[in-house]
Amino acid sequence: MNTLLKTALIMTALAVSPLYGQESNPLLREWKTPHQTPPFAEIKTEHYVPAVEKGMDEARKNIDAITSSTEKPTFENTILAMEKSMALLDKVTSIMFNMNESNTNEELQKLVLKISPELTSFSNNIYMNEKLFERVKAVYEGEEMKRLNGEQRMLVEKTYRAFLRTGATLDAEAKKQYKANAEELAKLSQKFKQNVLADNNNYYMHITNKKDLKGLPENAIKSAADEAKKRNLKGWVITLDYPSYGPFMQYADSREKRRELWIAYNSKGNRDNENNNNEIIQKISNLRLQQANILGYKTYADYILSERMAESTENVEQFLNELLESAMPVAKEDVKKVSDFAKKQGAKFELERWDYSYYSEKLKEAEYAFSGEMLRPYFQLDKVRDGIFKLFGMLYGLTFNENSDIQIYHPDVKAYEVFDGSRFMGVLYLDMYPRASKRGGAWKTSFRGQYRENGIDTRPLIQVVCNFSKPVGDTPALLSFDEVETFLHEMGHAIHGMLSDVTYESISGTATYRDFVELPSQIMENWATEPEFLKMFAYHYSTNEPLPTEYIDKLKESENFNSGYYCVRQLSLGLTDMAYHTIKEPTTLKAEEIENVAMAPAELLPLVKGTTTSTSFSHIFAGGYAAGYYGYKWAEVLDADAFSMFKQNGIFDKATAERFRKEVLSQGGTKHPAVLFRNFMGREPDNKALLIRSGFIK
Repeated sequence: MNTLLKTALIMTALAVSPLYGQESNPLLREWKTPHQTPPFAEIKTEHYVPAVEKGMDEARKNIDAITSSTEKPTFENTILAMEKSMALLDKVTSIMFNMNESNTNEELQKLVLKISPELTSFSNNIYMNEKLFERVKAVYEGEEMKRLNGEQRMLVEKTYRAFLRTGATLDAEAKKQYKANAEELAKLSQKFKQNVLADNNNYYMHITNKKDLKGLPENAIKSAADEAKKRNLKGWVITLDYPSYGPFMQYADSREKRRELWIAYNSKGNRDNENNNNEIIQKISNLRLQQANILGYKTYADYILSERMAESTENVEQFLNELLESAMPVAKEDVKKVSDFAKKQGAKFELERWDYSYYSEKLKEAEYAFSGEMLRPYFQLDKVRDGIFKLFGMLYGLTFNENSDIQIYHPDVKAYEVFDGSRFMGVLYLDMYPRASKRGGAWKTSFRGQYRENGIDTRPLIQVVCNFSKPVGDTPALLSFDEVETFLHEMGHAIHGMLSDVTYESISGTATYRDFVELPSQIMENWATEPEFLKMFAYHYSTNEPLPTEYIDKLKESENFNSGYYCVRQLSLGLTDMAYHTIKEPTTLKAEEIENVAMAPAELLPLVKGTTTSTSFSHIFAGGYAAGYYGYKWAEVLDADAFSMFKQNGIFDKATAERFRKEVLSQGGTKHPAVLFRNFMGREPDNKALLIRSGFIK
């Protein structure tokens, strides 16, 4: 039987099967759940395909109604109608893609790999629809634009630019090529992520000799024993999940085991197996270049940066190089100190990458009589969470109430209703621990954004996903200081979404420029070292003793320890990102070759053959940060500057917080980020605050 015909018959059968009918498919029903939250207990993988098909069908009908209208194009009958045209499809795909990130399975991965290019094709067909574009263009160029309010004009402009940036003005042949490339890119990005997850899950280090654990904190040893027990193994297991990997690299005395683990972690996607991402990276880089060229840009970075605060490739490169120039002398001094210390400790070798975390931690202990592990017993996850909730209460008047009636997608997840006084602000899902079905890292996303329609303010459903240290036996989950900072960071993103107060969902919450969206998240990290904040929640998990003042003092004293090294490391990732996205000719080089050249100006330690960051660099190859990783450092300038206002007025100052809420957090993407920042600070950004905070200048 013809394959296409067979597929069509199968889809027809699925469509008429009672299992997939509107009443039996939970994705197609109206949700009579608290706050119309997803009924996760009812949703199965097989529900997604028919729901996506139904969503696309409804969207097509809505678009046809717009293009077939004989009325003069207006904001309401064209722009607003288009904004609402894909409501069902957006509802379904937000759940499908978020579950694929945080609670996936083999069946769902296969489905997403197949359906992603189909959804991309569907989207391209809309943005290349000539009749639709003519109507959008008519509104954009029409007299009505002068009468629209600022938010409405922003929606028109964003919609118009989306058509231009998706090839609406291309000729037929160019459109065909652009669409084919876009579909392939969608598939490649999903495959990239799946390969990284598979390589991460396929490796573990099984330790049977207790001497190989020497130096590890007791909590890390217990976690390793617990992991071995789950795998029905004797001894201890170290995985590539960061709560397992990080402490081993930082504290394990066994240099041989550190080397083995470091190489495993830094060769994800670069091993000689079916998960190798080198060819995928080549294809993604070359296809992105071709897409940019089709649209009239020299490089993909030029295309991306035309809608960023940085504005151009030249500005980003200048920014990275100037910051590198400031940080590199400090970074080199950091490395020299660690290297000299290692030699004093008896090291008869040049410092390698698997040595740096270990010896720098030893040096920190020697210089400050202080170790990060001294803090861990005081950072019980539940208390950290409650402390962060209290912080947002003090700043913005928010309260967080757990609601067990809200369905969750995994037993590890907790769901909270968020209120501002009596006003319901949204639902927050917290998903804190690593598992094989979840990708690594930490992120914020949403199942529904905020918007207003017909006098009703629909509030967001926000998901924060992390991979933090798990409870072990009777010991609760205890976080490292880095994990506390990460928690604050992601909650900053969450509150950006939660405090959104706009009319149109596509420009609400975190729907703003990538190099600005990190401001609301990174500014929250500043509270992590503030004594007044730490005293709110940092109590020893077993004795309930408060975090000693001397520990807080040492934390503040050591705040800039290795700051040059870590800044340069972050800049090296930004340089690598730009290297892939400023190519002007298709590349045939392997990731390792490209990365080694890109990172050369920022290298501080010897290269290790066979290892790369690129082949697991999901941020740029599968996460929306292509030609945008510099944004983390860019936003650091903004967050250091903005936090100086809190330091000046008081870190819990309600007037400052209210202004930040009004001028930044509530605005979403309704104004240009430069305007939002200027409205809050009363001036342009000043990078001096970052240089001072980092210890690069006095």
